[in-house]
This record gives sequence, structure tokens and C-alpha cells, in this order.
Amino acid sequence: MARHDRKAKNQTSSNLNKAEGDNETRNSEPDSSSFVRAGFVRRLLAMIYDTLVATAVGMCAAMVMIVTLVVMLKNGALDLQGYAEPADLIQASFGYKLLIQTWVGLWIAGFFLWFWRRGGQTLGMRAWRLRIYSTVEEPMTWPRLFIRLVASLGGLGTLLVLFDFKNKQSLQDRLAKTEVLKLTKEANDHKSW
Repeated sequence: MARHDRKAKNQTSSNLNKAEGDNETRNSEPDSSSFVRAGFVRRLLAMIYDTLVATAVGMCAAMVMIVTLVVMLKNGALDLQGYAEPADLIQASFGYKLLIQTWVGLWIAGFFLWFWRRGGQTLGMRAWRLRIYSTVEEPMTWPRLFIRLVASLGGLGTLLVLFDFKNKQSLQDRLAKTEVLKLTKEANDHKSW
């Protein structure tokens, strides 16, 4: 499992030097110093891709919750509260709608957090050869990734890249102490991390 922090990258670099030509070095993490920070357009394209995937995740999560509620309401595990059909109750009830929306939101947040933690890339980032790296000597922890998710403001935090010509860092990058780098085709191969 990739930890994508600077210490791991430095250890990986020294391991690569020690074991040149060894096939097992392909499992090492690439050194981020050889990559450039990603620009706005590439990030936007990755965000569009990830939005489509996150929408599919959200739709599946909603379907599971709605089917579960309908089955429980039809079988009497939950009270229909005078409504003839479960769908009528779900549409009229603020509580059920909030439950479904919270459930979907958790799955979508989990999608981003899980992929960022596992390899530093979501599916869209992988397609556009982008990856998150830490800018400090600290491991990429769940709280830092959560800060990154919240600070992205649904993608609006990335607009800062348009105005930050020098550093090309978004709001979420600054607050979570991360950077998004453009990878080479070889470095984007999942076997290399």
C-alpha cells in the first residue's frame, strides 16, 4: 500500500538506487521531484471524470438505501404512518430524505477518501495522470485527506490554481499541505506504486 509521503519517497529513491535492474523495484513509489504541478485544465478534466464516477456511486448507494427502506416499510418493520405506499412516505418525510442524502454523501466522500488514501489518485486522476503528494514530512493521514475533501468546496477550491501562476496550488492543496502532480505514463502505472 502506497503511503505517498516524502519519507516513503526518499526511502523509495534509495531503494531504487540499491536495486537497479531488479524487477521488484517496480512496486516502489516514484520520486515526486521529477514531476511538475498540474494545471487547471488537467485538474478540471479529472474532476469531470470523477464527477461521473461519484454520481454512479451515489446512485447505487441511494438505490440500496431506498430499496432497504421500501422493504422494511412493506414488511412492517417501519411504520407507514398512514401512507398507502412506501414511496409516498419517503417523499413526504424530511427524516427519510435526510437519511438517504446523508447515506449518499458518505458514500461519495468515502469514494474520494479511499482512493486518495490507497494510491493518491481517484479514477479520474489516474486517467489524466495526476496524483496527490504531501508537501511536508508527514504521512498522508485520514484527517488531512478529510480537510482536503472539505476544502475543495465541491471543486470550487481548484479555481485558485487559475490565479496562482507560480505555485499552481488549489485551496485544498494549501490547507491539507498537498500538491497535485502530473505523472509520466510510466509513473502512472499502478505497478510502480
